[in-house]
Amino acid sequence: MRADRRAGHARGLVAEGIAAWLLRLKGYRVLATRYRTPLGEIDIVARRGQVLAFVEVKARPSLEAGLEAIAAEGYRRIEAAADLYLSRHPQFIDFTLRFDLVVVSPRRWPLHVENAFS
Repeated sequence: MRADRRAGHARGLVAEGIAAWLLRLKGYRVLATRYRTPLGEIDIVARRGQVLAFVEVKARPSLEAGLEAIAAEGYRRIEAAADLYLSRHPQFIDFTLRFDLVVVSPRRWPLHVENAFS
């Protein structure tokens, strides 16, 4: 792996840790991190009450860049991975499902966007 890719990967791991911390502060229970499937990866799967959130984490220099970072193909990949997660964890089938986004930017509080896409 090239040095710039390694650095980006390390930033992503730190951002995911910060996002998990933020979600726990907000009362979520983190069920999985970096959940990998053949169809894609879910950064964080979290639960609060009867809500199951599939959370995409973006580390970007600004909040605006983070909000624009997920393309249509990213939405489809996350939804497909979420379907696989639910098929493997049927106890959550009756929960309210949500696709959230957490944007981590330098020197700013992380932004949690609920229902960022569906």
